[in-house]
Amino acid sequence: MKAAGHGQGPAFFIGWLNDFFHMNSELIAMLDYLEREKGIKREILVEAISDALLAASKKSFVAGTRELRIEINQQSGAIRAMAKLIAVEKISNPHDEILLSKAKAVKPDVVAGDEVEVEVTPKDFGRIAAQAARQAINQRIRQIEREMIYEEFKDRAGEIVTGTVRRFEKSDVVIDLGKFEGVMPSRERVVTEDYNVGDRLRAYVVAVDHASRGPEIILSRSHPNFVRRLFDLEVSEIADHTVELKVIAREAGYRTKVAVHSEDSKVDPVGACVGMRGTRVKNIVRELNNEKVDIIRWDPDPVKFATAALKPANIRSISADPEAKTIRVLVHKDDLSLAIGRRGQNARLTAKLTGWEIDIQEDKTAAQVMESRKAEAAHSIAAILEISGEDAQKLATEGMNSIEAVQTAGAGDIAEILGVDLEVGQKILDAAMAATAEKPAAS
Repeated sequence: MKAAGHGQGPAFFIGWLNDFFHMNSELIAMLDYLEREKGIKREILVEAISDALLAASKKSFVAGTRELRIEINQQSGAIRAMAKLIAVEKISNPHDEILLSKAKAVKPDVVAGDEVEVEVTPKDFGRIAAQAARQAINQRIRQIEREMIYEEFKDRAGEIVTGTVRRFEKSDVVIDLGKFEGVMPSRERVVTEDYNVGDRLRAYVVAVDHASRGPEIILSRSHPNFVRRLFDLEVSEIADHTVELKVIAREAGYRTKVAVHSEDSKVDPVGACVGMRGTRVKNIVRELNNEKVDIIRWDPDPVKFATAALKPANIRSISADPEAKTIRVLVHKDDLSLAIGRRGQNARLTAKLTGWEIDIQEDKTAAQVMESRKAEAAHSIAAILEISGEDAQKLATEGMNSIEAVQTAGAGDIAEILGVDLEVGQKILDAAMAATAEKPAAS
């Protein structure tokens, strides 16, 4: 006799039900298999089979059905139909009564009107009842399995389980968890991950739902709490509450930001999560298929918290508007793309992490100061050399932003920049030289 494959045990054995009343050993084999492989107690199985057969067999009995019950011997597998009938001198109701003479064969001291339990199993009971009961038994065993799934997993929401990819139902992944199966819906998958039948996966138990077909174990690899539980398992300081994982922001498959904190000033929460030579966080990143994980020190000050979350971008200035709950960040233009992140990812995750809107802009202050200085220099040159502001701006743009700089240039250079003849260029150069000569010597 071959063992049934996963998920087909009851159906495999129930296919024998047409003959199993004459094959008691195979009934025992079925009970043994379901108890061993499915974890269903033998007593529950016997009761389920008895109830199903009782409901199905009543239709096939032409007599002796009063208080009918099915008796199954758990050791031998023998099955009998028993009924409590009333002993009478003459039968008027064959379903409830038995002749007194026959009743005495079972209970010698019985008198008319007494109840007596007798076996009423008909000769063809096995064939008729088994055929009628097949579907009822199958349904009952499935119901028992569903109840067991719920009882085992109802308190396991929030845990990580390990299983094997069994099959796909459209875009949902069905995962073999041993005795039971879990479902990872498409919404709980990681978009950057591909799964194949036979792959071993760890997943987060989101919930045990009461679906129309019975309880369903809903699994996830994209849920932020999947990362949280991985840290719980990997970092002993989090498990013993020395370090607290305050908040997680995740874009599954791409990047996760984790903020940690410790009330113990002697404990470095970030270092504890990173581990010696990064071993702890590397294990987590490996489980997440190389998803980038940023570990940040949590701070109650949103400005300090956001500054840490936006690293390694170099922040020029940062300010908060508590009323609008917005943080404004200025960075050098070279750091702008780093601060915002690919497709805005870094800014979005920082916003999720802090709970504040993050407005990142290029810091143009330095450029504005430079432009202001150029304008002042051009104005000064125009006044001293008695040229137009436009010409002074042209000279300043080419690096002649002071009288001393003009003096080092040649008349030809000045003429070329301004688009004038050499004579005009020489006059401007002479004016620059004269301006310095007129300055009083320092005492």
